[in-house]
Amino acid sequence: MRSISRLCRIAAATVPMLFVTACDGQEIREAGGAPLRSEGESSAGLNESANPASCTVADAARPLPGVTRESSGLSQSRLDPSIFWTHNDAGNEPLLYAIAADGRLAGTVRVQAATLTDWEDIAAGPCGGSSCLYVGDIGDNDEKRNSITIYEVPEPVAGARSSAPAKALQARYPAGARDSEAMFITGNNLYLVTKGRSGPIELYRYPLSARPAGVATLELLRELMPAPQSNNDRVTSAAASPDGQWVGIRTYRTLYLYPASSLIASGGNALNPLVMQLGAVGESNGEGLELANDGTVWLSSEGTKKKASSWTKLNCTLPRQSS
Repeated sequence: MRSISRLCRIAAATVPMLFVTACDGQEIREAGGAPLRSEGESSAGLNESANPASCTVADAARPLPGVTRESSGLSQSRLDPSIFWTHNDAGNEPLLYAIAADGRLAGTVRVQAATLTDWEDIAAGPCGGSSCLYVGDIGDNDEKRNSITIYEVPEPVAGARSSAPAKALQARYPAGARDSEAMFITGNNLYLVTKGRSGPIELYRYPLSARPAGVATLELLRELMPAPQSNNDRVTSAAASPDGQWVGIRTYRTLYLYPASSLIASGGNALNPLVMQLGAVGESNGEGLELANDGTVWLSSEGTKKKASSWTKLNCTLPRQSS
């Protein structure tokens, strides 16, 4: 994407691991490591000159508990903002893990009436006047699943060891199976972003407010990007800010921040996200993303045999969207 300087001022980091420079070809750099560059573009509805984008690394690569070695999704609790929910992916049990802000394990909850084929993302959202967690059993490496399942689970309270029975929302893609690891909720709709395993990266919608009986057919909203040329550019997670203003979509090495109103609008309008390269974060296999109203971004990464799963906190000041 085209890089311009007026929207990519990067503020000085508050942790000693980073050196700071400014914009348009310049970068935040970890000592001896890969750059973390901002490549923000202008976006419709943004007041650019008064509100340049700015991000700093507030907490880098904090280890997560060993039970979350294959952490594949991340969501901040709506009941207790000091808690984050995560889960493992294929080959594991249907468990949710509550993680405290300092990275310690605060609880383990078994999701009742759910199975785990390939859980790949999690999002918090409304349900019946309360808060639910939506767990996406949406992974499909071979792209052969006839349908996918999103589990709607009332958010567990502190100390719970099992959830209320989950509701299984089933869906299929209109033109055949897709692999997806990214899901977000805004308004009364749930959105899926395909990984780009064998074709372009696409955005689909599932209407939570008018959920059909049986297996729903997802609505294709738009093609976001052409088929990735590298595995590192496949999409691994997504998140919407609770106020519905911003949506983050990440790959293994890049974070895209979209004004939500432009992203989910019909009509195929041009999209010009703010783009942040994540090379200096030090993730082993970045697969989780959460986004707060104030611009705080959390990134989580799967572990390896030699490295624990981890998360990183970014503080981002995003441009205001004009009314």
